[in-house]
Amino acid sequence: MWYNRGNIQAFNFLSKMIKKPFFFNQISSSSLIIITASFLTAFTNVAFFSNIVAIYPLNLKNIGFLVSLPWFFGGLTLLLFALICHKYTIKPVIITILIISSFSAYFMDSYNTIIDDSMIRNIVDTDVAEALDLLSIRQLLYFVFLGVLPAFLVYRVDIVYRSGWSEFAARIKLIVLTLVGMSVLVFILSDFYTSFFREHKSLRFYANPVYYLYSSGKFIHGQYQSQSASLQQIGLDAKIPASDIHRELIIFVVGETVRADRFSLNGYSRETNPLLKQETLLSLSNFWSCGTSTAVSVPCMFSIYNSSEFDIEKGRSTENVLDVLDRAGVNLLWLDNNSSSKGVADRIPYESYRSPDVNSECDIECRDIGMLRKLQSYISEHPTGDIFIVLHQMGNHGPAYYKRYPPEFERFTPACKTNQLEDCSVEAINNAYDNAILYTDYFLSQVIELLKRNNESFETGMFYVSDHGESLGESGFYLHGLPNFIAPDSQRHVPAILWLGESYGDADYDLLHSKRNQRYTHDNIFHTILGFMEIESSVYDKDLDIIHADD
Repeated sequence: MWYNRGNIQAFNFLSKMIKKPFFFNQISSSSLIIITASFLTAFTNVAFFSNIVAIYPLNLKNIGFLVSLPWFFGGLTLLLFALICHKYTIKPVIITILIISSFSAYFMDSYNTIIDDSMIRNIVDTDVAEALDLLSIRQLLYFVFLGVLPAFLVYRVDIVYRSGWSEFAARIKLIVLTLVGMSVLVFILSDFYTSFFREHKSLRFYANPVYYLYSSGKFIHGQYQSQSASLQQIGLDAKIPASDIHRELIIFVVGETVRADRFSLNGYSRETNPLLKQETLLSLSNFWSCGTSTAVSVPCMFSIYNSSEFDIEKGRSTENVLDVLDRAGVNLLWLDNNSSSKGVADRIPYESYRSPDVNSECDIECRDIGMLRKLQSYISEHPTGDIFIVLHQMGNHGPAYYKRYPPEFERFTPACKTNQLEDCSVEAINNAYDNAILYTDYFLSQVIELLKRNNESFETGMFYVSDHGESLGESGFYLHGLPNFIAPDSQRHVPAILWLGESYGDADYDLLHSKRNQRYTHDNIFHTILGFMEIESSVYDKDLDIIHADD
């Protein structure tokens, strides 16, 4: 019979195994900390050690240093656990870190991503649709084998605690021995560690979980500071001068994840701007972003602070150029087909176009072009005053570039049809990315057509700038978000387009064309917008206005 004694005994044994693994029956808190730190160091730091070996090749000269690094950074992880894990926190802390570290390992291994405070801000700001774009079978495997399974074992294990003082003494002993061991390594290999910490700071950013935990603390501290700070007003004297008798209609397009070298207007060999090339406009070929992520660049481009001064806390606690326009009496509207305005449009009319309920142009996702469908009605409903409209694109948001354009724009083939970019050829990735550029070309041409229809009533203009660029596999990097000081040019060199309608009084394209190759940055946007709208204010710096400087 299937239920004979032997089968019953086997069933009971398996039940005990599931309830409590025999190899993890009982364990001291110190042993659990050591095992967990060792596991994280060995299995969630592939990107870290891969980048180390790229700088310090595996040879006799470097072997001692390379062998010591797992012990040193494993020691840092151990110290972290030893300081924050106590009787009632040890399991929740370790389980949480195991789960998060599995995701961190996936993104670092797959895309060479660094999990710093800016990236954490991106994660916090990411909506459901963006998160779904990142899901994959490989990510699931990381989550299960590096996160869920070890977390389950930790959950089921019995931790044996000594008496109060004995437990405390054991923990102090663990901390002291770890510190001594790390100090000995640094002393013996001081030349290597001095070089490592001084000259290769970026390598430490891949240490999992040490660096993302440090970054989390930095992010939380910044959030607290920005929320507790009062809003600083700027441009209190802003006004439209009486001499400005013409109404302005300006559309500012915030592009998403577009790199300058993929615009044929800037010399790219592929024709990615077939419609824009038919227009009289200016493509600024030497334009650079404030940051490498939307969460940083979008607030920065509207901020009065320049790139070297800007941080998220300053951006949130200080009014931006839209507040100045609002104070001067300009009609403002922000339409968003991205995740959000990142706080920029918190004090002006805002509409999200991510839903079919609002956006009439949706298939597998809602298209940027849908933001234009009701704009003429909005313009007609405002018979007086200047109008300034911001359109925030989905653009080339990765890694699912193939979703960013309708099928009729798939002119470059074969196109990568997955979010697992490392599974696609370089050609397929580039094809999908360039197809999305073609769709942006179409979108911008339609913005211009809308403005042309209003030339008789307004001085019209369009200003397009991408928030940041993108890495497409060069040097092993994908996507964006690297710290500025190590980010490749592809993540910071962005396209910028100026189009001025026939009725715009300052449309001197001969003068503007002379500025085509001049270096500009997001720092110029604040002042160029004020110049576009002819706002008089003490916060306006004509020298930073792309259009009116050197007039």
